[in-house]
Amino acid sequence: MALDRRQFFGMGLAAGAAALAPRWARGQGAQLPDRVLQGREAALKTPITTTKLYDNVYLLQGAGGNMALQTGKEGLVLVDSSFSTSVPKVKDAIAAVSKDPADALINTHWHYDHTDGNEGMRAAGFTIFAHQKTRERMATPQTITFFKLVMPPSPEAALPTITFSDTMRAWHNGDSLFLAHFDPAHTDTDIYVHFEKANVLHVGDTWFNGFYPFIDEATGGRIGGMIDASKKALEIADKDTKIIPGHGPLGTKADLQRYHDMLTAVRDKVAALKASGVSEQDAVAKKPTAEFDPTWGKGMFNGDVFTGLVYRTI
Repeated sequence: MALDRRQFFGMGLAAGAAALAPRWARGQGAQLPDRVLQGREAALKTPITTTKLYDNVYLLQGAGGNMALQTGKEGLVLVDSSFSTSVPKVKDAIAAVSKDPADALINTHWHYDHTDGNEGMRAAGFTIFAHQKTRERMATPQTITFFKLVMPPSPEAALPTITFSDTMRAWHNGDSLFLAHFDPAHTDTDIYVHFEKANVLHVGDTWFNGFYPFIDEATGGRIGGMIDASKKALEIADKDTKIIPGHGPLGTKADLQRYHDMLTAVRDKVAALKASGVSEQDAVAKKPTAEFDPTWGKGMFNGDVFTGLVYRTI
């Protein structure tokens, strides 16, 4: 599906204007998991930092997933919305670099640390775009088994109002934006956003820069898809591309290559163990990530946990 700029950023204006009064400040009607509430609490205490990547493209970082911002007279484009409690800080960060009107918010996938601010940003005038599966998952109860977390449906005003199934292109603020769906990787909803002239690529949570990634097996995540996603991003990028991971610092193609190589090596080691009949518990005990742990095991997951994720999603 390919839409021109007017269609891409204009189709949702009526939906945006009709948005419900925001509930992001007081939470959703259904009880949210403690993990989400803890994330919101952390976001209250975490500032938003802004890094200029191009004339009109910025990286915004806070408590949730990394965000990208494109400014210009044709309207602001924001990639991901962090936590609901970050919304005022995100709006302040945007106002510090631009007085342009709100236009489009693009979600890279369905997870709450990238979409919890949707309702507040929609109330600020943004129309929400995403892959069709992102809307489907946000509109229905979801379970992230690994964290024992059950998410209620998102409020109607938080849901993407414009979706696509494969790819979408728009010409906006002097640049060509290309959006494309990854095969199931971190989840089954992942997309990338490529600001082609600016040479900025946002790959969402298919890349955790500097540490082992989370693979959400309950909503379609697969280690093979993570490897394929990083390979695709490497094909798009050149040595000067500024690559925004879902979490972690801004990266380069060389950084992403090291991540891709690590994923591939760990997958191959674990796949060989699994194919030989070794159980998950015994595969973990054999420490297939040992050579990578000093570099990649400093985040949320150690090598043992990551081995389990890989084993279950091969």
